[in-house]
Amino acid sequence: MNKRTFFKILFYGIVSLTFPFKILAVDKRIVNPNLTEEQKNIMFKEGTERAGTSVLNYEKRKGSYHCANCNNKLFDSIAKFNSGTGWPSFSQALPGAFKTKVDYSFGMKRTEYHCAKCGAHHGHVFDDGPGPDGKRYCNNGLCLIFVPK
Repeated sequence: MNKRTFFKILFYGIVSLTFPFKILAVDKRIVNPNLTEEQKNIMFKEGTERAGTSVLNYEKRKGSYHCANCNNKLFDSIAKFNSGTGWPSFSQALPGAFKTKVDYSFGMKRTEYHCAKCGAHHGHVFDDGPGPDGKRYCNNGLCLIFVPK
């Protein structure tokens, strides 16, 4: 065993004992062990939930929406609106909450967004929303935790 392999094994061993999460061997992202298989599929394999299935579509209380994987605060409830798409939608994200990339799946160009803290996939942002920016953050409800005020 060379030094590099030894230190890599040592590092991941210490990390696994220190943090209450597991590290995916494929991409080294930290994954909350309490996530369901469906959440893991959406957040780390860029899947999607069936439209109209999220209980968050009906959430009307004041509060904030956080990443289900790392609890990073992503949206304020004031930005939530009913887009009619079947997924929780928001007109703006909190500053620095997401990183984006271009997604060419399904034969079209879309902007995909991921939690800036843990890299978990949340959904796509479109230019057909209300408000001054005209953005619609179309989020998978299973990727969110609602925290009431």
